[in-house]
Amino acid sequence: MSTLRRRGVIAATLVLVAVSSGCSGSKAAHGHTCTSTDQKFIQTASVDVTALGSLTADYQSGQVGPKEVAQQALDAAVRVNDSEPKDPSLRAAQQYLDAMFQEYGAAVTIQAKGGDAGERMYRAYGLANFAHDVLLQAQPALSKRGCDVAALL
Repeated sequence: MSTLRRRGVIAATLVLVAVSSGCSGSKAAHGHTCTSTDQKFIQTASVDVTALGSLTADYQSGQVGPKEVAQQALDAAVRVNDSEPKDPSLRAAQQYLDAMFQEYGAAVTIQAKGGDAGERMYRAYGLANFAHDVLLQAQPALSKRGCDVAALL
């Protein structure tokens, strides 16, 4: 039952991102941009992904507690969600990263309380992979316009 639910959540997330990122078949929706808000999103997301990675390593080694990691993840979700990229691929990555940070924060909280965080952690890593795939595909076009997403890959 949990596998079916997990697949349903992933499928629903994919549909939501596809619909909200403009995958409607129009050529205008697929054009890449590199506005100042796109660059700010890339910078914000890069800092948050890197910071959370470092904090997670510290958590796994016992140097940092779960509350700090969970709060950092939830704060990162807010910062990423508050950015306003114009590029459709960056908007899709934004939604994946927002959800990833939220799932990761929830997973760490559940784990700290002695619960099974496997499903939430699985979702977080799945969402991270979706963001990676979107950014990897868009990287050449974004790079031509001056937006370097390498730090997010």
